[in-house]
Amino acid sequence: MPDAKRYPPEQLFDFSLAVFRHFAVPPPDARLAAAVLQSADLRGVDSHGVARLHSYFDMLQLGRINPRANVTVVRESASTATVDGDNGLGLVVGPKANDIAMAKAAAAGSGWVSVRNSNHYGIAGYYVLEALARDLIGWSMTNTTKLVAPLWGAERMLGTNPIAIAFPGEREPAIVIDMATCAAAYGKIEMARRAGTPIPAGWAVDRDGATTTDPNEMVEGGALVPLGSDRERGGHKGYALAVMVDVLTAVLSGANWGPFAPPFALRQEIPTRSVGKGIGHFFGALRIDAFIDPGEFKRQIDEMVRTLRATKPAPGTNGPLIPGDPERIAEAERRRAGVPLLPAVVAELRDISRQTGIAFAE
Repeated sequence: MPDAKRYPPEQLFDFSLAVFRHFAVPPPDARLAAAVLQSADLRGVDSHGVARLHSYFDMLQLGRINPRANVTVVRESASTATVDGDNGLGLVVGPKANDIAMAKAAAAGSGWVSVRNSNHYGIAGYYVLEALARDLIGWSMTNTTKLVAPLWGAERMLGTNPIAIAFPGEREPAIVIDMATCAAAYGKIEMARRAGTPIPAGWAVDRDGATTTDPNEMVEGGALVPLGSDRERGGHKGYALAVMVDVLTAVLSGANWGPFAPPFALRQEIPTRSVGKGIGHFFGALRIDAFIDPGEFKRQIDEMVRTLRATKPAPGTNGPLIPGDPERIAEAERRRAGVPLLPAVVAELRDISRQTGIAFAE
C-alpha cells in the first residue's frame, strides 16, 4: 500500500479501546474487542481491523448492538453448549464463547459451542490462535450477512462464511488455516474500492450475474462468488462449504441463516424477515492428548511443515507457503514498522475522533 501511513499498533489498540469505552462497553469487554481488531491489523487482514471500527461505531451509536450484553449458556452437555450473545459485540461474544469451548475441551477432551444473537466477530483466525495458546487444536466459523451468490445464482444468498482451524507444531510454526468460503473476502472489495483499483476476474459478479472487475459493481447490487468461482474451477466446493458454515453457526444455534442474516454495515440491505436471532458462530477445541500423544502429534506436524516447504518450486515462485506464513510475516513486520492504513481508513478514524472527542494522534 504505497499511499498508506503507518501507525503503532499500540496507538490503534488504545484508540479502539477508547471508542468502545465511549459507548459504556465494560473495560474487560472493551479490551477484548480492541484485541480482536488489533490481531487483524497485525496479521495483515486489513479489512477486519480498525478499517471496521466505523461500522462498529455506527451500530453502537444507533443502538443496534448491545454494549453491555449478558452472554449466557442456554443449553449444554459436558462437551457442548449453545450460547446466546444478547445482541452484543461479536468481538466480545465470540471470545467468551470460544473460552467456553476451550474449557470444555480441557475437561472432556473436546468442546463445541454454537452461538446465536451475536454480531460480526472479527477475523476467524483470532479464535484459533487463542486455542493454540492453550495447546489445543482450535476451530472457528461464523456466518455473515448475504454477500455471496450460490453457484449459478445471480443474487446474494449466503455470507462470506469464513472457516479457521489451527494445529500446533513442536519446533516449526503452527499450521493456521483462515479462509473465507467465497473467492475473496468482502473486505478486499472494500479495500479495492477505497483504493480505486480493479479486482481480479473471478471474485465477483454485477447485478445481472456477469463477471466484473469493478468493485463498485459488486457493492452496488452485485455479489461475490463462491470459492473456486465457477463450476469448472470448483465453485461448487466453495458453495457447499458456505452452506455447511451456515448450518453449524446458525441452524444449529438458532441464529439467522443465509439471506436472513442481519447486516453489519449501515448501507447493507436489511432482510425482510428473521428466522432466528442475530448472526451465529461455531467454535471447537480439541485436546490433543485425548486422541494421541501430544509430542508425537507435534513432531508429525513439524515433519509435515518441513516436507511441504521442501516441495520443488513451481516456475516463477519460491515454492509453497505453509498456511499461516503470510500472517506471521506480516505480524513480525508490523510490530516493528507499524500498521499501514489507507487515507480512507484514516479519514474514518478522524471522523470518529471528531464525533466522540477521542484524540487520534497523527
